[in-house]
Amino acid sequence: MYGRVSEAAVKLRGMTDPQLGQALGQALVEEATKKSALIWVRGPGPGRALWHIWHKGATYLVGDGPGEQPLPGLADGSTAEVTVRSKDKGGRLVVWTAAVAELPPHSADWETAVAELKGKRLNAPDAEEMPERWARECRVLRLTPQDMTTDLPSDSQAAVPLPTVATTRQPAPASLGRLLLRRSRPSGD
Repeated sequence: MYGRVSEAAVKLRGMTDPQLGQALGQALVEEATKKSALIWVRGPGPGRALWHIWHKGATYLVGDGPGEQPLPGLADGSTAEVTVRSKDKGGRLVVWTAAVAELPPHSADWETAVAELKGKRLNAPDAEEMPERWARECRVLRLTPQDMTTDLPSDSQAAVPLPTVATTRQPAPASLGRLLLRRSRPSGD
């Protein structure tokens, strides 16, 4: 192992400090985003957790159709802020600015992205018809990294949860914990 030099190390030789920083930043964005199941994407509105794939230097998303994730404010030609968190601790790893591009249905880039996205889409009721449904009813977006930062934020970045129909309307009954504990105990009979 000591006698071999990795391809990445060869590329890094001869770079100036700014070039080296840029190359390492791009590598961090790629590796962190590839390994993360969800990324937080914020356009003009609040940030949302979105599932994605990383393919050939960019993140791809599908949404805005029935039963798919919402992509509000992510318009073709706009920019978005992408926050990538650690899978194990949930801490923020990197934030990067992305150029948003909407892929035209059935274009070569769209077909490649959809083939990758289809494999990652969980719990789809129509797995075989999914690409055609996405072409008719959804948008496929490419988020290409433009700029990145690893600086720590100055505030906690806590936010009020977005409204959802999956919200508990009332507090849980006080006796619920005791009922659940009683049920999980083995009977002494």
